[in-house]
Formats: sequence, C-alpha cells, structure tokens
Amino acid sequence: QVQLVESGGGLVQPGGSLRLSCAMSGVTLDYDATAWFRRVPGKEREGVACVEYSDGFEFYADSVKGRFTISRDTAKNTMYLQMTSVKPEDTGAYYCVTDRFASCGLAFEAYAYRGQGTQVTVSS
Repeated sequence: QVQLVESGGGLVQPGGSLRLSCAMSGVTLDYDATAWFRRVPGKEREGVACVEYSDGFEFYADSVKGRFTISRDTAKNTMYLQMTSVKPEDTGAYYCVTDRFASCGLAFEAYAYRGQGTQVTVSS
C-alpha cells in the first residue's frame, strides 16, 4: 500500500524558513516524478516544485523560484521542500505527490499517489 505523509507545516513569520517533509512508503524515489503542490485560499491548487529523478529535471513555479528547494533522502525515502524567505502569500496547504510514470507539469489529480497535506501559515 502506498502512503505519502506530509509533515513540517506550521506558523512561520515572514522572511523565515520552514522545511516540509514527505515520507513515502510503498514507492521509491529512484525513478519517480515527485512534486509539491499548494492550495492557497481563493486560488486553484498549483504546482510549486517538481523533480524527475530519472534525468534530474527540476521545475519551480515563478512565485517560489530562488526561495524553495526540492530535495530527497533516498535512504529515508523522504522528499523535502525547503522554504526560505517565506511570504504571507505562501500560506496554504501543501501536498506532495508522486507517480512512477508521470512527469513534471501535470495537474495534481494526474499523479497516482497524493498526500493529505500539511498547513503552512506565514504571518507575523
């Protein structure tokens, strides 16, 4: 059974940092496309970061480029989203997804496996 469990969300001040984790079981990170999405209040869910481990391709949304970094720990089968210089507009629910046969740039629902999300609130 495949499970993706996000953690690390919480309240952070503007300009601060936060690291989200996505612990995966039932799948491996070696060849999957994995990504982070977020749902900001009043907006549609958007992809913020994605990596295709087969060829090293990485994608970042313009709104987070230079501030967020996607990474992984294969020994722990865990994916991370390092968030720095966070802004109030980064507030939202963050979800990790993965799919063995997918690529970056797809809609959230297109990925076979999706987590339940972790809430990030950026506020002073």
